Amino acid sequence: MNKASIVTQTRDEEIDFRRLYGILVDRRWSIFFITMLFSLCGLGYVLLATPIYQGDALVQVEHRSTLSPLGDVGQFFGKMTQEAEALTSAEIQILKSRMVLGQVVDRLELDVSTSPRTLPVIGGFILRYGIPRPDFMQGKPYAFGDESMSVGVFQVAEHLRGTTFTLRSLGDGRYDLLFNKEPLGRGEVGNLLQVGDDITLRISDLEAAPGVEFHLIRLSRAEAIDSLERRLGVVEVGGGRGPSTGILNLTLTGTEPGEIRDTLDAVIETFLTQNVQRQSAEAEQSLEFLRQQSPELKNQLSAAEERLNSYRSEMNSVDLNSESQAAIDQYIEIERQLNDLNLAETELAERFTPNHPSYQTLLRKKQQLQNERAELDERVNELPAAQQEVVRLTRDVEVTQAIYVNVLNKMQEMEVAKAGTVGNVRIIDHALVKSNPIQPAKKAGLVFATILGVVVATGYVLLRGLLQRGVETPEQIEALGLPVYATVPLSEAQSSLTKRIRFKSERHSQEVTAGLLAEHKPDEVAVEAVRALRTSLHFAMLDNRSNRLVITGPSPGTGKSFIALNLAAVCAQAGQRVLIVDADMRKGHVHMAFGGHGAMGLSELLSNRQELDEVIRSTSVPSLDYISRGSVPPNPSELLMHERFGHYLKELSERYDLLLIDTPPVLAVTDAAVIAKQCGTTLMVVRFQQNPLREVRIAQRRLEISGVTVKGVILNAMERKAATSYGYGYYNYAYK
Repeated sequence: MNKASIVTQTRDEEIDFRRLYGILVDRRWSIFFITMLFSLCGLGYVLLATPIYQGDALVQVEHRSTLSPLGDVGQFFGKMTQEAEALTSAEIQILKSRMVLGQVVDRLELDVSTSPRTLPVIGGFILRYGIPRPDFMQGKPYAFGDESMSVGVFQVAEHLRGTTFTLRSLGDGRYDLLFNKEPLGRGEVGNLLQVGDDITLRISDLEAAPGVEFHLIRLSRAEAIDSLERRLGVVEVGGGRGPSTGILNLTLTGTEPGEIRDTLDAVIETFLTQNVQRQSAEAEQSLEFLRQQSPELKNQLSAAEERLNSYRSEMNSVDLNSESQAAIDQYIEIERQLNDLNLAETELAERFTPNHPSYQTLLRKKQQLQNERAELDERVNELPAAQQEVVRLTRDVEVTQAIYVNVLNKMQEMEVAKAGTVGNVRIIDHALVKSNPIQPAKKAGLVFATILGVVVATGYVLLRGLLQRGVETPEQIEALGLPVYATVPLSEAQSSLTKRIRFKSERHSQEVTAGLLAEHKPDEVAVEAVRALRTSLHFAMLDNRSNRLVITGPSPGTGKSFIALNLAAVCAQAGQRVLIVDADMRKGHVHMAFGGHGAMGLSELLSNRQELDEVIRSTSVPSLDYISRGSVPPNPSELLMHERFGHYLKELSERYDLLLIDTPPVLAVTDAAVIAKQCGTTLMVVRFQQNPLREVRIAQRRLEISGVTVKGVILNAMERKAATSYGYGYYNYAYK
């Protein structure tokens, strides 16, 4: 790639970016209005959407062992981080269990759902802002802001749970209960309404106009629990990769702040209550175990004392030496620890399997004590026989007595523990509902809607601009080898001289010229451009022996009739005798510019139903006459190909200085090629940003195939736009 091509490519890229920027500038108002539309939609959403509120509460799960008969044995196990995390996770699962949430549902009757019948879309807005019922809505079933209902009792049979009932207000505290629009019974506020054995209803309050309806549903208990669980969130505060904090943050969402606060408080209170009950049950279980052990130990102690006393009586009292007494003291300590471990094993067996680390630690400690007791037994066996027996009997008495006293002490401790059980859950913060809803986020919603509007509007404008490949500059046309005779700017004044009509063969209407701009606004810039075209044509047609000028276009809507009419008018104003012929016998509308009618025109002339002088009509512009299209014939092309058309053209050329013919579009029918074949000069009207360059090229080739050379092009409806301002230099300026 050489340097010149690189420069050219760079310039093309710059032009593309400038064009995109120009498109945005040209369509800035479209972008603004689309953005405003999105902003208004966003505003409507945040106003009409049902606000969702959120309440939160804080509870703490303490990582400590519950009071139990283990005494100091807990020091053997420690408090491992993994156990603390497992405890917190377990409490979270308990918190969201059906055991806890089911009690909340039963306590607050959350399985009873009531809702007023509201207007579509705006009903919620009316209720939230307390808008009272207008007079024209009297008797309508929709509730307004000053109307409400509260249910005292609503019980239904199990098979009717989940069924929607309708309560219709009758005024003065009376109401009808309906199901599928069929009345079930009539009741009054404060009184019990019984419908068979299936429905029991008592309305505690009803403030509503006659005819207003409310919906009642008794959900299944499982469905109500699931609904509450979906709204409830529980997460541990802090912790993360570090040690577990045991502090749980509870959140609850809903549409009613009062209901959120009451429900969340009920959840944490129920959770606290069940935790205390669980701890109390554990204490009771341990106490029951000790109560079973106490009588047995007492009997064992009595039997041991009796054996010791009997032996001493037989042996006339045997005293213990220091070594024997030391052995007995060691026996007492070992048996006491073994007894504590047995109690601990009983509790651990209910919580863990033998493979659990805590359980394994206990078993190792127990085995160690048993080994120490076996070693002590071996030392005692080395004593004299009398001392051995005294040591064994004394050991049995004192060990049993120590264990019995320890059990009695534990029983007293458990009695105290049971009476003062507080659990390991503590409420830190009760429920608090934020005043601002979490959904919809009003500011964020408006900002998002506005940004989305800007993005959509910009994308739409750019996409439309990129897909709109119509001719924008004279240079594009001249690249085809066609000279541009004039660039006619878009006239705002012309809009007042146009009408919308719909032809029978078309579904949509189109704009047609209903007046001469050159006559009504002669100082318009567009008229000045047409005068410049007249000057250019004067010199261009000097080389042609024919004074016949054909005005055509590639497709409908290019404005060729506008050019033809105003060109004829300015030529007539310059002193020429001009005749404009509407050769579009299908949809021509030249006659409308002069306030005439379409019948009795060219089609009648070519079919020998009218004479030439009968179809020529004068206008308000001196020296300007016209021939209308006539009645729509079944064969316009055949009429134009007849020799009579050429004969009349020759005669009209002798009568007038300029014969200007307005033809149908080139790409629509063949009429334009037939007419242009018999005329000296052919001009093609191309509309700014409407006709693609490819369309112009095809129209040119189609005429060339028929032997017609396009003399030049008129670029019509030119607009001063930022997207194209850098590309053309044929713009007209007003000079007054």
